[in-house]
Amino acid sequence: MKLTKLGLAMASLMGAGLATEALALDLYVDTKTQQIYAEPGKGRVKLGSFEKVEDSAAQKAEAAAQKAEIEQIKEDLALKNNELKALDEHMKVAEEVKVKMGNKGVEFESADKDFKFRMGGRIHADASYSSGDDNLVNRGTTTHAEANDGTEIRRARIEMLGTFYKDWDFKSQWDFADNSVSTKDLFIQYTGLKDFEFTAGQQKQAFSRELQESSNDMLFMERSLMNALNEPTVDRAIGLNVGSFQKDWTGQVGIYGDTIAPPATGVADEGWAINSRWTYAPINEKTKLIHLGIAGNHRNLNANNDVAGGVLRLRSETSHMSNLFLIDTGTIAGVDAIDMVGLEANGLYGPFTIGGEYTKMWVERKNAVASQSNLDYSAWYTEASWTITGESRKYKKGKFYKLSPKQNFSLKNGTWGAWELAGRYSEADLNSGVGTADNGGQMSLLTVALNWYLNDTIRFMADYNKTLDLNRPAVATVGGGEPNVDTFMLRGQLAF
Repeated sequence: MKLTKLGLAMASLMGAGLATEALALDLYVDTKTQQIYAEPGKGRVKLGSFEKVEDSAAQKAEAAAQKAEIEQIKEDLALKNNELKALDEHMKVAEEVKVKMGNKGVEFESADKDFKFRMGGRIHADASYSSGDDNLVNRGTTTHAEANDGTEIRRARIEMLGTFYKDWDFKSQWDFADNSVSTKDLFIQYTGLKDFEFTAGQQKQAFSRELQESSNDMLFMERSLMNALNEPTVDRAIGLNVGSFQKDWTGQVGIYGDTIAPPATGVADEGWAINSRWTYAPINEKTKLIHLGIAGNHRNLNANNDVAGGVLRLRSETSHMSNLFLIDTGTIAGVDAIDMVGLEANGLYGPFTIGGEYTKMWVERKNAVASQSNLDYSAWYTEASWTITGESRKYKKGKFYKLSPKQNFSLKNGTWGAWELAGRYSEADLNSGVGTADNGGQMSLLTVALNWYLNDTIRFMADYNKTLDLNRPAVATVGGGEPNVDTFMLRGQLAF
């Protein structure tokens, strides 16, 4: 009998599971065939009794370690699986909301574009200097009147805009300049109908292209002398506006609450106004444009038809910083209603623009006393611009927007942004009749501006205002002579 055959036979038997749970097993060998048997028989010789050998302690420890390692691998796989699921959920959320940042601020948008949100703002930092104001006094007094030279934050605004459920838009804008907080825009808008927009809340009224345009887009640092009529009467107010904005024409009709101060007694309820603006562009191409517009406004200052009437004041300051008013009607008492009409015309040809506006105002009073007669005032301006670097201003929905440089300013690349030269002549006539107490003066002003656009976000501006003519102004020169006040202004603008 060979031991190798015996070992193989024993391994075969035990590997096949023939061993029992007994502590010992008797084995027999056939003397002729040398085969191994577990039972005695003819020609078989007992080899002996064989006991089951238990695993050693080292083998048990190794098996336990392998089992623990397998369990740890299972736990790691489960943890990785959870991490993969979390990453998958995160990727789904990322696909649902798109976030980007650019010259329009921070923007969020859902994958289906039904929900949008944007946060932006503007900072206008100004400096101004006036000359010729050293020997001025207020008309009819000896009180010295002088422009304030210096620096200021002209505007510091934060705005939030958004869309929800695709058809609803909102806008909110607050200004933190002048060490105070004021609400500019705060409205909701429905755009679900193809050709109409419905806007409710605090908004710009439908009157005047110059007033409609954003301060970020104006050619000049301040609006023209025509703003002496427009700002107190047709600037922002709470109301409802219905508009249709097509490629070549726009139309708006709105009704608004009162933005003019009530009588000193405070007994009058808030008045109301209705106005409308329509524009048409018979030529409307990217670098060729003709714009025509007309607007009307009626304002009733007192809903209760109060005997005292409302109050109105029209005036124009040399700059926002100066607080010097060269024309000023003072408080006009007993005002019952105001009617206004405005005309607009502009043209664009490549880098050139030209245009202007005219506004006429009629003031109806209660005639509480003989001196309180009806009044009429007017103002107008004409302007022209040339983009030295060749860009064209933008036009959309009856309004002009600032240009975008073809090449942004970069010292590294040797590019200088866009440069724009503009000029404007404006006039306001706040004299109504001879010898009345409500003559606020007549004034004409020449403005020359140079604008530097470093990119779509940053712009520097320089304006020079030259007073050309004054008739019955709100100020006088000590010793006689016509006041001759000129103002130079600078601005750094950040808008996004």
